[in-house]
Amino acid sequence: MSTSEGLKKEATELLEKIIPEIFDAHSLEFRPFFGAITVYVDGALFMSYGKFGVALKLPPETLENLFSTEQGAPFRYFPKGHVKKEYALLSSATINSTASFRKLIQESLKLLT
Repeated sequence: MSTSEGLKKEATELLEKIIPEIFDAHSLEFRPFFGAITVYVDGALFMSYGKFGVALKLPPETLENLFSTEQGAPFRYFPKGHVKKEYALLSSATINSTASFRKLIQESLKLLT
C-alpha cells in the first residue's frame, strides 16, 4: 500500500468515526498532496491529513479561539512554507475529543455551503 493510500484509509476511518453521516450527505474526494492527503467535500477543499496531523479550514473567529487556547496552531505544509491562513492544525487533544472535533468539522462544512 502506498503512502497516499494508507493516509486515505486513515483519514476515511477518522471521518467515519467522528462524523459518519458526511459520506451520505456529501461527495468526498481524497487527493495526494506533498506526502499528505487533501479531502474535498462537494468539490471544495476542507481538510488536510498527514504525518503533521489534521488541518481544517475554519472561520476566522474559530481560528482565533483555537490559537488562543492552544487547541490549534497556524498550518503550513512545510516548515518554512507560507501559513495557510484559513486553516488550523488541530492539537491531538482536540482531535481525540470526539465532540470538539465533530463540532469543528461541522463548522468547516458550513463554510462550503
